[in-house]
Amino acid sequence: MLTIDDVVDVIHQEADEDIKRLAGVGDEELSDSVMEITRSRFTWLFLNLLTAIMASAVISRFDATIQEMVALAILMPIVASMGGNAGTQSMTVAVRGLATKDIDNYNMMRTIRREIMVGLLNGVFFAVLIGFISAFLFSNQSLGLIIGVAMIVNMLCAALAGILIPIGLDKLDIDPAIASSVFVTTVTDVVGFFAFLGLAAWWIAI
Repeated sequence: MLTIDDVVDVIHQEADEDIKRLAGVGDEELSDSVMEITRSRFTWLFLNLLTAIMASAVISRFDATIQEMVALAILMPIVASMGGNAGTQSMTVAVRGLATKDIDNYNMMRTIRREIMVGLLNGVFFAVLIGFISAFLFSNQSLGLIIGVAMIVNMLCAALAGILIPIGLDKLDIDPAIASSVFVTTVTDVVGFFAFLGLAAWWIAI
């Protein structure tokens, strides 16, 4: 016989596992040794290092642009950070929906469209906000326009990555709770830096 306490315990265990996997700590326990925990976390930290190198490679392609407009270096983290947070929000919704079977073949496209619209609207709202702030702080309307457009592009791509990557991994029978965060972070960082610096380079060139 199953009691309500048994059901609640299982729910807590599943939620605990999903949270740990999203953070890249797997089935880690408090009783594990230092070396066991280190080995468990190393793999995901190493993958994060590779994605960071990819993002750095994108930045290095625009070093001349950054030297010509130093404000770009100050504003770059804002675009990447906002995209990363937006992607994490969509990813969390997707992973939870897949785990609870709330996302299925019947409502998948509606969920994807909803996340796209949320990403686009938030991108527009924050683009206007950061665009005005940047234009005011640096007395440069062009810079405000550039970061605004980059914000829209990155938050839209972040929403797409956040919802499509977990669904795609699930279709491939790969646990989306474990693998999604690395890929979503890669997309938001690379797209964010490329969109912002690419637009700036294009604007300077004309």
